[in-house]
Parts: sequence; C-alpha cells; structure tokens
Amino acid sequence: MTEHVNYDVLHPSYKALWDLLGEDNMLKVYDQFRGTQLQLPMKLYDRVKLEKFLNDGPDKRDVRELSNIYGFSPRWIKKHIES
Repeated sequence: MTEHVNYDVLHPSYKALWDLLGEDNMLKVYDQFRGTQLQLPMKLYDRVKLEKFLNDGPDKRDVRELSNIYGFSPRWIKKHIES
C-alpha cells in the first residue's frame, strides 16, 4: 500500500470512503475495487435467502419489527411468514 495518502487531493469518492472507513480501509477498497463500477442494492438482505430464513423457524418478533430489521415491507414479511 501507499505509505502516505494526501487527503486534500483525493477524488471525492475516495474522500467519502476515507471519512466513513478510515485511511487503511479506504486503501483496501481502492486496492480491491479500483476501476470497478460498483452498484450497491437498496436492500441489505437478499430476498430469496430472507424468505427461506423466515420460513425455517418461528420468529417471536412481530411483523412490524421484522420489517424494520430487514428493510422489507410489513406486507412482504407477513406474506412470507405465512407461506
């Protein structure tokens, strides 16, 4: 990795990563993904895997709480708990 990074002349994207993750982790992201266009999904969780997870065992939390945790609508959660 680079010995010293001059924050003042970084590209705005890398400045944002530095601010969020710190210098070392920003450099790891740079080394791993430089030149790659990243498009991150709006949802943190995979809907297919979440559906299986919800169906595998009864969760004692209510639909609204699960909706807040996983970022899917209460309607979607309820549909997949009941199926």
